Amino acid sequence: MLNTVSLGSGGTPLLIAHGLFGSARNWGVIARRLSDTRRVLAVDMRNHGESFRAPAHRYPDLAADLAEVIEKQGGQIDVLGHSMGGKAAMMLALSRPGLVRRLVVADIAPVAYGHSQSHLIRAMRGLDIAPMTRRSEADGALAQEVETPSVRAFLLQSLDLKVRPPRWRLNLDVLEAEMAHITGWPEGVAGAFTGPALFLSGDLSDYVEPRHRPRIKALFPAARFARIPGAGHWLHAEKPREFEAAVRAFLD
Repeated sequence: MLNTVSLGSGGTPLLIAHGLFGSARNWGVIARRLSDTRRVLAVDMRNHGESFRAPAHRYPDLAADLAEVIEKQGGQIDVLGHSMGGKAAMMLALSRPGLVRRLVVADIAPVAYGHSQSHLIRAMRGLDIAPMTRRSEADGALAQEVETPSVRAFLLQSLDLKVRPPRWRLNLDVLEAEMAHITGWPEGVAGAFTGPALFLSGDLSDYVEPRHRPRIKALFPAARFARIPGAGHWLHAEKPREFEAAVRAFLD
């Protein structure tokens, strides 16, 4: 089963599914704040963090992983997913609607995207991390391939320098091999999740565009849409208080 961090108690539990190259620890601040009124479960998705490694990384598999976590809790649960985790959450709601009370999808749509993140995998794999002891060393080396400091900081959260030799908490080989499935969306997905759903996007992001709304509405007829001003794709990290307030208002 997925590695799970549990915070708080009471209320309808909330399950948080992170995006590509992330982990439960990326959601620590928001999870702690939301746990003041409910139990919050943040998971490491397969091939990420401390969860198991698997040869496949496709959305029906990721949805089944989330379902296993929910079934262990018993009863319905609220689900929040960002990016890759948002697609997994959508697939869960469509395939196992009885497990999901309310759904929050952060900055992603149920469509295939043309971009790839394989260049980031190549950058991480290209680092000689064996002699490194400080994150600043890794950041300086990674800067040669990844210009944006915030992206480097995000990736380096998955670098474990406390072990010898250092290791990435990511199954880079499988994630690269499955990249087309990660950025894509399974063909022939049918059915609909009729429960409450919030599609929360960053105002500066182009991941959820007006042309995606008919597809979203076909699968999630009760979907509501909201945008956070001044936020990009990593809206929960860029505007954490605004993100928390929007999620809390919807779930409560």
